[in-house]
This record gives sequence, C-alpha cells and structure tokens, in this order.
Amino acid sequence: MAHKVSTVTTTSRLLNLLSLLQTRRHWPGSLLAERLDVSDRTVRRDVDRLRELGYAIHATMGVDGGYRLDAGSELPPLLFDDDQALALAVALQTAPGIDARIGEAAIRALATIRQVMPSRLRHRLDALHVTTVGRPGDAPPNPVSLDVLVTVSDAIRDHETLRFDYPARDAAGDDEAVGGGRELRPPRRVEPHHLVASHGRWYLVGWDLDRDDWRLHRVDRVRPRTPNGPRFTPRAVPGGNVDAFVSARFKGSDVDEWACRGTVVLHLPAHDVLPFAGDGTVIAVDDQRCTLEAGSWSWGSLAASFGRFDVAMDVLGPPELADAFAALAERYAATSQR
Repeated sequence: MAHKVSTVTTTSRLLNLLSLLQTRRHWPGSLLAERLDVSDRTVRRDVDRLRELGYAIHATMGVDGGYRLDAGSELPPLLFDDDQALALAVALQTAPGIDARIGEAAIRALATIRQVMPSRLRHRLDALHVTTVGRPGDAPPNPVSLDVLVTVSDAIRDHETLRFDYPARDAAGDDEAVGGGRELRPPRRVEPHHLVASHGRWYLVGWDLDRDDWRLHRVDRVRPRTPNGPRFTPRAVPGGNVDAFVSARFKGSDVDEWACRGTVVLHLPAHDVLPFAGDGTVIAVDDQRCTLEAGSWSWGSLAASFGRFDVAMDVLGPPELADAFAALAERYAATSQR
C-alpha cells in the first residue's frame, strides 16, 4: 500500500514539474525544488523520468544552472490547462472548413482529446458545436474571447435566450464604449441557434426577438449579460440548412444564390482566371480567352468585380450588366476629371 501511495505521489509531482517547465523559458533547479517542496536530487531524478517519456529537457550547470523544456524529435504526452484544451477543440472543429485535406485528421484529433478530458471539460466541449461556412483556403476565424464562445455555446445547448450588448462600430472601426457618455441601448434578446465560422469571422445565428427576424451577429462584438433570459423552443432555420442560410445572407438574398449574375468574355487564358474566380464558373474559349460567369449583390458590384482582372472583356449578358459597366465608366470618368 505504501508503494502505491509513493507511485501516485511521484506521478503527481511529475505532472506538476512538467506544468512548471511549460510556463517559462528557464527554471533554476533550486527554484523548482522549492516550488515542488523536494530536494535538488529529486528534481534531477524527475527530469530524467520526463526525458524517458520523450520530453527534451536541457540542463545547464553552474551558479545559474537549471532546466529548459525544448522541442524534441518526437511528440511526447502533452499537458493542457482547461482553457488551452477548449481552445484547441474549437480550432479543430473549424479546421475542416479551412482546409478539407486535414478535415479527417482534425476530427480524429478532436475525438482523442475529448476521450481523455475530465467530465467537467467534456460537458463544456459538447456545447461547442461550430458550423464552418466558406471555401477551403479561407482565413481562419478572427480571435474572440473563449469565455464568450463558451457562454454562447452553453445558451445554444440549453435553449436559453441570450441577452447581450452589441456596441456599434465607430469611424475608426473600434467598438463604441458601452455607457461611455453615449446613450445606452437596451440589450439584444436573441434565441441562439448556431455558432458559425466564416470568411475569417465568428457569427451567431439566432432569432432576434425584438426585430422578429433571423439575424447574424458578429461574436467579437457580443458582450453577454447575465443571467440569460428564459428558455425557448428552438425554431427551424429557413430552408433547414445553416450553411445555405448563412451563405444566402452573405449574398444579400433569402436563398443561396446571388441576386445578380452575369457573364463576360475575358481576354485572358482560363488558367490565369481560375485562381481568382471564387465561386464563379470559368470556361476556356481558346488559348487566350475564357468566359467567366459570376454573381454579386448588385449589378454595379458585379461589373466592378469583373474589372479587377484589368483586361479587355466583352459582356455576354444580361443587359443589366452592360448598363452597369456604362454607369461605372461615367462615374470613373467624372472622378478622373476632379
């Protein structure tokens, strides 16, 4: 029995030592011994045990001698605190939408992490369901507070109305200070449905009770209030597909289609256009020309998007696109004369 207690104590001490080594670049041996309440000799033995497990720990001699955890040639067992584990889980959920090639590996890694998590963390992780909308290769979502992500996810899981401040953007792009001399706005009241990572941003999909409509809210601007509002019965997202619904909203439409679509002949080879075509369709006409069919939320923005190729082109249709080119030409000509 005494041997069993000693083993447990040694294991716990090794974990504490590893945790300390991960928090700073260099640890004097005497300071480690003091923090762990053991002798210098015990620290040396524990460092040797960690090396046997695959951790590359560099030792320096002399008055300032100590230990430093370096990168090794193999991946040893890892130790994460609660926030690190949840942050890693969120990143793994969004990985398949960033690069489809790593999707399967990310899902397997997430399952592995969940299996070894303590129950308190599994409960929080299971609430973090993230939908990734966009194309592989899009930028990863912008940084947001992990506490906010968890708060929103918990409300989604528990079907509780979210109450939050949603400060407007000022001219510099910064949030207006809540209560900082400006008129206080009442908190938003939203029935949360989904967390979405799309085109480099986090969004909350939810039913806005005050606007009586589905809305997208940028999570980096959400400032949760406590407590949450009453529980609710979840509604169905229009069309029943969150991915299609969010894509449609980004396109300024109620369906997952651009409001305006048109086709031009670009005097460029198809292979030069394809990398920049987005969700457009490219068809080669000959070695030096191709057609590009694309869409946008307005005819003017569509014409301007074709103009980014900076080559001669011919409009195949519809007439509204040709009219938009004419309007842009007049606007640009007037601008050049000012």
